[in-house]
Amino acid sequence: MSPISRRHFLKTGMAVGAMAGVGSLPLEAERATATSWVTLGKSGVKVTRLAFGTGTHNGNVQRTLGQQGFTSLVRYAYDRGIRFFETAQAYPDMQEMLGIALKGIPRESYVLMSKVTTDDADPQATVDEMRRQMQTDYVDIMLLHVQHTATWPTDSLRWQDGLSEMQHRQAIRSHGASVHGLPALRQVPDNKWLQIAMIRMNHKGAHMDAEDPRGHVPGNVDEVVEHVHQARKAGLGVISMKLIGEGSFTDHADRQASMRFAFQHAGVNTVTVGYKSAAEVDEAIENVNLALA
Repeated sequence: MSPISRRHFLKTGMAVGAMAGVGSLPLEAERATATSWVTLGKSGVKVTRLAFGTGTHNGNVQRTLGQQGFTSLVRYAYDRGIRFFETAQAYPDMQEMLGIALKGIPRESYVLMSKVTTDDADPQATVDEMRRQMQTDYVDIMLLHVQHTATWPTDSLRWQDGLSEMQHRQAIRSHGASVHGLPALRQVPDNKWLQIAMIRMNHKGAHMDAEDPRGHVPGNVDEVVEHVHQARKAGLGVISMKLIGEGSFTDHADRQASMRFAFQHAGVNTVTVGYKSAAEVDEAIENVNLALA
């Protein structure tokens, strides 16, 4: 995959910015919706407030659709106005499936995020392979995946340096981390390398951050929200996941309440949800619209 030129890189950013212009208008000029655009803090990257996630139960839900069914669902979400798509190296086959699903859609019209596993591999070679799998010259957002210890900021320095270099090469546009567990989350607000943080969020604490990231106890909702507020104050963009409690919220009222909580109380920038049907896409758009109303 050949590197993109600086001119094209900047042109792409301006094109997305032009499409996302609504995100910079005064709130009274146009109401925020699930498919309007918002800037992720100091990263400068603009995304729709609702994303299309591909990692439900490690991507198993999306893989089960098969390539044709998955492509149809991605295209449906795109046509409904969702222009933010996220995946991860750790979701088997999903980077490739997403690349196929988005093939032919103007690259400047959507935002792509992936998450890299911080193992012993070479960071730059890994990102190059991920770009090849997703059939893209650049990734808008690249996160360090599942950082779960209090020492992750020092443990991952080699990967931080690697992603910074890939940003300099214009292979990625921004970088950050997804965190699991309170010991890891507590390191987020003061971390100077971070531009974007992915934080688990819902009103019931289901599959959210607790002292032990491997535990199966409800997360500490109040502390998580406080760290989100601190992160936003520090200029970080905040993306939230687990809005449906990893699929455990079977009651529609809970799914609506979760979106209201994330946007109105926690103050996140954007949320990602994994879907298996067009009806779930429609419901998520409606729930975010209600939360932002």
